[in-house]
Amino acid sequence: MPITLAVLLALGMSLFETMRGAEHAYFDSAITLLFFLLIGRYLDGRARSQARSAAEHMLTLRARSITVIEKDGTRKLLAPEKAQPGMIVLVATGERVGIDGDIIDGQSDIDTSVISGESLPTTVTIGSRVFAGTMNLSAPIRVCITATGDSTLLAEIVRLMENAEQGRAKYVALADRVARAYAPVVHSLAAITFLGWWLIGGIGWQDALMNAIAVLIVTCPCALALAVPVVQVLATGRLLKAGILVKSATALERLTKIDGVLFDKTGTLTTGRPDLITTPDADSLKLAASMAANSKHPLSQALVRAAGNTFVAARVSEHPGQGLSMISARGEVRLGSREFCGAAHAITPQTAENGPEIWLAEPGKAAIRFGFRDLPRPDAAATIAALRHKKIPVQLLSGDRAENVRQLAHDLDINDWKAALSPAQKVAVVTQRARNGHHDLMVGDGINDAPALAAAHASMSPASAAEISQNAADIVFQGDRLGAVITALDVARMADRLVRQNFSLSFAYNLVTIPLAVAGIVTPLIAAIAMSTSSLVVIANALRLNWKKQPETTPKAAG
Repeated sequence: MPITLAVLLALGMSLFETMRGAEHAYFDSAITLLFFLLIGRYLDGRARSQARSAAEHMLTLRARSITVIEKDGTRKLLAPEKAQPGMIVLVATGERVGIDGDIIDGQSDIDTSVISGESLPTTVTIGSRVFAGTMNLSAPIRVCITATGDSTLLAEIVRLMENAEQGRAKYVALADRVARAYAPVVHSLAAITFLGWWLIGGIGWQDALMNAIAVLIVTCPCALALAVPVVQVLATGRLLKAGILVKSATALERLTKIDGVLFDKTGTLTTGRPDLITTPDADSLKLAASMAANSKHPLSQALVRAAGNTFVAARVSEHPGQGLSMISARGEVRLGSREFCGAAHAITPQTAENGPEIWLAEPGKAAIRFGFRDLPRPDAAATIAALRHKKIPVQLLSGDRAENVRQLAHDLDINDWKAALSPAQKVAVVTQRARNGHHDLMVGDGINDAPALAAAHASMSPASAAEISQNAADIVFQGDRLGAVITALDVARMADRLVRQNFSLSFAYNLVTIPLAVAGIVTPLIAAIAMSTSSLVVIANALRLNWKKQPETTPKAAG
């Protein structure tokens, strides 16, 4: 409003004076004002972006159709939203479950990582509950529907996230809060200047109006408007070079208030996939990997990765929920669970890690154990240590089993952890901490983390995360290193210092120039030059962000 009034009054006065052949014409001042104002708008436009609703991306996890088994045994395809509780649905191998229900026939492995965050599939059988959005991996199953459409757990996650986003949308940027009081004060000051010079000062209304225009111009908040956007553009550009994308216009400001970091486990603190941690003999590994190459089970794929380039064995049969078998010249070879391989009473070495395992049983030989674990990211421990050094407490929130979470928390020296949390329980933890006055940064990657990401004061997600989590997060980082968390916090704090310096420079400029404008010493042209100079000073100060030493993406471990 101040710049609009100044431009309209300056143009109107200049046109009127030109028609009269008088001396007061300031077209150049109006153009100069608009030029710098547009620079501010351009920088602000680059800094702000609008993200589409993350809930829309949940549609990619919903089954397009489900196969319903009629009472007469015939099959028909039906949209999930048209299904009714009590119907029987056939879920084929490799198909995504489209409804919530209980298994009434069959045994299989279900990938529940999108719901629970657990990296390993869950073996299900008759009586087990399955949820929409999960993936059936091993064998066909029949499911009796208990919930469909908006009643499913997947739909509940969407509602939780939308509610959290609405709450966070109330956050107002610092510059906007300042601008609320700025415009009324400027308008009042210009009006007082005009009336004072005209009615009390005894000069003509044209000169009085020019003094008022000078006040509007000199107090134009161009420097104030640039104080935040120009720093944001430089800070986001610097982070982008480090593989960190800032999606929210207020994310950097919110990062400066962080006093706690909440981490998800699977795919965030860990790599999100099982890796072989035992070292069996090369021949056994080669044989096991050749059989495992026929399966899509995560443990089978981990064996193949560990073995490297391997051949694919023939005549391999898969037994859902149990393992693989192969007929060889010496007899049947089995690869799978302890019971399936006849190793139920085998003694596991005390040094062996607890966790997922596969056994290899060859005719005439003792069964061999392959142990696996979802390993921490390479710099997870260093990142936790760096946060502790900054006196920022860390908490681990996971939907995984307690024993897995306990092991990771021990390895990374995290004392505060919670396991087996549902999406709603994660949100409850975040909101309760907010009520207690905490400003937490949530870092997660799973669909089950999306509501908590949206509810947290600020949030980050790796680029390998589910699409909905990336859309819910304020910041997305590339690569397999958690050092991006430290880098984002450091850059945000540097940017905050520069923003506050810019505000100080802007107000100092106003303290000097406003009295001069009110006193009639400053003409509109001089006011435009002074205002433009203040904008350039703010931009130059913001450029110091690029002079600072780049924070380390990978923090060094303590000691």
